[in-house]
Amino acid sequence: MSKRDYYEILGVERNISEKDLKKAYRRVAMKFHPDRNPDDKDAEEKFKEASEAYEILSDSQKRAAYDQYGHDGVNPQMGGGGGAHNFSDIFGDVFGDIFGGAGGGRGRGGPQRGSDLQYTLQVDLEQAVKGTTAKIRIPTLVACKVCDGSGAKAGSKPVQCSTCGGVGQVRMQQGFFSVQQTCPTCHGRGTVISDPCNNCHGQGRVEESKTLSVKVPEGVDTGDRIRLSGEGEAGPAGGQAGDLYVQISVKPHDIFERDGANLYCEVPVNFVDAVLGGELEVPTLDGRVKLKVPAETQTGKLFRLRGKGVTPVRGGSKGDLMCRVVIETPVNLSNKQKELLREFQAATKADKHSPRQSSWFEGMKEFFN
Repeated sequence: MSKRDYYEILGVERNISEKDLKKAYRRVAMKFHPDRNPDDKDAEEKFKEASEAYEILSDSQKRAAYDQYGHDGVNPQMGGGGGAHNFSDIFGDVFGDIFGGAGGGRGRGGPQRGSDLQYTLQVDLEQAVKGTTAKIRIPTLVACKVCDGSGAKAGSKPVQCSTCGGVGQVRMQQGFFSVQQTCPTCHGRGTVISDPCNNCHGQGRVEESKTLSVKVPEGVDTGDRIRLSGEGEAGPAGGQAGDLYVQISVKPHDIFERDGANLYCEVPVNFVDAVLGGELEVPTLDGRVKLKVPAETQTGKLFRLRGKGVTPVRGGSKGDLMCRVVIETPVNLSNKQKELLREFQAATKADKHSPRQSSWFEGMKEFFN
């Protein structure tokens, strides 16, 4: 037992709280830890002193005895409350969140959970907007029906691992403290199979393809995931199955583009209808609707059809359909049609019937001047 003052060893005042005492010990222990100071006997001794000091001061009864009687109050030879110091348990209790814990009996073995799986499901835009039910077929590992997932032959069962005693963990000694690790014999299960099942060869799982029905809610979009609990791989040795995550991928559409809750489409308009105005039929996901095009409509103008978009899967108001006008230049004209256009061109050339063109040319002249 160290004869130095325990409070001095940890560099704290005598009225320090339990929380701050733990922080102080962590600081000193990390500074003098043997792994950070290899072949340094002085650091090793200071590490032992710090562990001894914390072992006494972290116990309220031992601390009270030490505060009243000093080292004699915690000396087992003097009838005090001290005892053999288990430095590995102290270190594991304080640093368990960093090094994974070193206390015995924590983290017993048992069946492991199966792996999660991911499946990419491609859907049409209409299916994504309105929802659908899709059938998918996935290859996976399922529990062996012959041994009911245990991995042991019928009439036998897994037995306790003799290496770890069924705990699934073994303690490895490293210097004066120990580290807990997964048992190399049973790989953390705590049991071993002496007579394995012939069908799964002791794995408790076999490869199989299964067909599942996936309900796709309305409003999903590319990147959304649907979780099917328990439809992943079966766990080894009868362990719980993982989950299946269905990743949504929406196919490109011939007419519509989606941006959040809104849909966009381009509407080709004859230049005569754009000049004089007219009424067009435009498609929506719910059918055709009439769109009034006012006179002198320019290309690129957006018309909003409210409520003709998408209802978001996570809630919210339904989006709109945005129709972008594209003025279409006529092609395959007859000689008569061309002549009429030349007359129209001559009749409108002197007047300012194209304000955007006129202002553009004026701006170009100013730029060069």
